Amino acid sequence: MAIEMLYESDGSLAPLQEKTIATLGFGSQGHAHTLNARESGLNVIVANRRDSDNGRLAIEQGFEPMSVEDAVKQADMILVTLPDEVQPEVYEKSIAPNLRAGQTLAFTHGFNVHFGTIKPPADVNVIMIAPKGPGHLVRSEYQKGGGVPTLIAVHQDATGDAKDIALAWAIAIGGARAGVIVTNFKDECETDLFGEQTVLCGGLSAMIKAGFETLTEAGYPPEMAYFEVCHELKLIVDLIYQGGLGYMRYSISNTAEWGDLHVGPQIITPEVKANMKKALENIQSGEFARGWRAEYEAGMKNFKAKYEADRNHGVEVTGRKLRAMMPWLKAKTPPGE
Repeated sequence: MAIEMLYESDGSLAPLQEKTIATLGFGSQGHAHTLNARESGLNVIVANRRDSDNGRLAIEQGFEPMSVEDAVKQADMILVTLPDEVQPEVYEKSIAPNLRAGQTLAFTHGFNVHFGTIKPPADVNVIMIAPKGPGHLVRSEYQKGGGVPTLIAVHQDATGDAKDIALAWAIAIGGARAGVIVTNFKDECETDLFGEQTVLCGGLSAMIKAGFETLTEAGYPPEMAYFEVCHELKLIVDLIYQGGLGYMRYSISNTAEWGDLHVGPQIITPEVKANMKKALENIQSGEFARGWRAEYEAGMKNFKAKYEADRNHGVEVTGRKLRAMMPWLKAKTPPGE
C-alpha cells in the first residue's frame, strides 16, 4: 500500500498562526517541539512543574511554566508530551475537565488513544505528530537547518482541518524538511512498540549483553569485549543509516561481510523471528499495554529491579570505565550515576 508523503510545500503554518499552543511537559520531546515551534514563529506556552529539572530548563529558555489546567484553558492546541504511563491520570484530572469544543488535542505517540486509556470527547480534534527520533535529535537537526522524518495522523477531525493542523506543526518543528508520512494511530503505535522491543532497544540491548557475556566467559578481557560488541556498534549503525545494509557491507572487509551473511542467520534464527511475531501479537492484542499499565500502577517494582540489574551488568561497568578514558566522546550518564 502506497504511503502519502508530504513536505513543507504541501502545507503552511497558517492553521496555527494567531493560535496558542500548550506543550504539556518540557522533557525530551517537549523541549524540542516547543523551542522549534517558537523559533518558527508560533506562540507556545508550557505546562510543567516549576521546581523540577525540566521546569527550571523551561524557565532558562524564557518560558513561564504553568499548571496543566491553566495551559489547557488558554490553548487552542494542546500537545501532550508526558510519559505514556502518566498521561491517563493527567488527562482525567487536569485536561478533560478543561477541554472545550474546537480545540485540538495532539500527541507525539499513539499509545493511550489507540489502546483506549484516553478517550477524548467527540467535539475536539485528536491528532498525532511523531518524529522518528529522540527529542534531542529533533532539536539539533532543526538548529542545523534540517529535520527528523515525522509521522502525522488524524484520529478525530472535529473542525474539518485537523490534518492541516498536524502538518502545520510538523512544518513548525522541522519534520516537513525531511518528509512527513501520513499514517494512523494504530500503525504508528504498534510498529513503534515493535521496533523498540525487538530491535532498537530490547533486541539490541540483549544482543550486546549476550555478546559481552560470551566473550568474557570464554576468558577474553572485558575491555576488548566491550569494544567489539558495543563501542564499534555506532560505526556500523552510522554506515547503515547513511546507505542501508548494502553500504555497510560495501564499507567493511570481505571477511566481516562473509561473517555477516553466513553467521548472522545462525544467530537470528527462525525461533528468534517467531519470538518477534509473538511480541507483535502481544502488542496488537493490547496485552503489552495492559501489562505495562499494571506494572506502573503497582509501583514499577519489576521495572526498577530490571533497570538496576542492567546498570550493574559487566558491559555497563566496563563501558563507564572506558568512556571516562575518552574525553572526546563527551560521555553521557543517566541521572543518579
